[in-house]
Amino acid sequence: MISNPKLSSMELIENKTFDEINIGDSATIVRSLTTEDIHLFALVSGDVNPTHIDWEYAQSSTSQKLIGHSMWSSGALLSNVLGNQLPGPGTIYHGQTLEFYRSVALGDTLTVTVTVKEKHELDHRVIFDCHCVNQNQEVVYTGIADMFAPTEKIKRPRAILPKIHLRYPGAQLDRLVLMTERYQPIRMAIVHPVDSHSLRGAVDAARTNLIIPVLVGPVDKIRAVAAAEAIDLSNYECVNTEHSHEAAATAVAMARAGEVEALMKGSLHTDELMHAAVQRGTGISTARRMSHVFMMDVPTYPRPLFVTDAAINIDPSFETKCDIVQNAIDLAHALNVTNPKVALLSAVETINPKLRSTMEAAAICKMADRKQIKGGIIDGPLAFDNAVSVEAARIKGIESPVAGQADIVVAPDLEAGNMVAKQLEYLADAQSSGIVLGARVPIALTSRADTALSRMASCALALLLAHHQKAVMKKSESGLSSD
Repeated sequence: MISNPKLSSMELIENKTFDEINIGDSATIVRSLTTEDIHLFALVSGDVNPTHIDWEYAQSSTSQKLIGHSMWSSGALLSNVLGNQLPGPGTIYHGQTLEFYRSVALGDTLTVTVTVKEKHELDHRVIFDCHCVNQNQEVVYTGIADMFAPTEKIKRPRAILPKIHLRYPGAQLDRLVLMTERYQPIRMAIVHPVDSHSLRGAVDAARTNLIIPVLVGPVDKIRAVAAAEAIDLSNYECVNTEHSHEAAATAVAMARAGEVEALMKGSLHTDELMHAAVQRGTGISTARRMSHVFMMDVPTYPRPLFVTDAAINIDPSFETKCDIVQNAIDLAHALNVTNPKVALLSAVETINPKLRSTMEAAAICKMADRKQIKGGIIDGPLAFDNAVSVEAARIKGIESPVAGQADIVVAPDLEAGNMVAKQLEYLADAQSSGIVLGARVPIALTSRADTALSRMASCALALLLAHHQKAVMKKSESGLSSD
């Protein structure tokens, strides 16, 4: 008996002892098979049969559906009803025999019933008939469970289990790389790749058919790194320079001349490369202000999240912020996000004349209404929680087509953007890839802390953006010529 009043208010779990059990007693559980069930069972068991977890493989199978593990429906669900209900706590398995008649597909709803068939006084064993049907009342399996029933009454608070959140770090970046399969690789200048991370990242991207790397920098240093890392450079073009400043200037000149279609930062500071890129007369600037976009793969968010600007524009003017928004929308289009939802971030959701970011957000929204900024659904000001959480927006009574489902979040300044990106990376297990837009060619900015997948994804971003820009230019020229 539980005397603690705190425990008495909790949900209890209680058994039936051997003496309390009668022939014909039964208990039932109903459960639907979810993707999470399949993946959790695969994690626990190590069974990664493609029948269960490979969607592409399942499409070619007879059922054209993912099939659950048989032991989930039999072992797991039977253990649930026998261990929690009848006989309940204190029950121990002696044996089990089952015969299966059909598989369980993702989304099927099972009803598992156990019924007392026999009792054995000598060793307190209870024999159960086991019966499982799906939502169509088709028999999935039948059989016998042989259990040692408890002899003492047990009544306890139901255990509070930990919450499990299945995360797939890098899944969005993997999909990004897969999107490039139908495109030819682009020539990319790798600027000053004199450390193992930047050189190996370029070679890995080349092997994946994303880029044709042109290594720009002191060739002796590049070859020394290659020798130390056992990297074969015989298939790759090298352009010799004396130092990183010259490497940046040379790579930018190659982009300006059309010799390469993209740039990637190697072992030099971002400012050094961008200084060469924005030089009047020799750089690769366009009428659009350059800005940076992080594509964040956040395991707890259901879609890629673009964060801008977190690397280039420190305290952007209103005009610059308009370009930042348009650049991010254009990148989303290149990744087949046809009408991205853009959240203009601030500390609050209301317009406050004393808070510049709220005033600028309101003006940008009106510009979008007037088609001065095109291609996305824009709303703001929005605090970060309202931009990414439907529940937060609902509680605050915010009615918005963007709130809770943003594809793009636009920070009020570089400090805020950088903190958002870094917090997602280090506290939310996010991975990222980054690209500079608004130049004549895409510029991939990488960090020594980037994973191999992040570097690969940055190359994929550059490839997809380069091909998208070509398609837009071709369409524009076609339209002009037909007028």
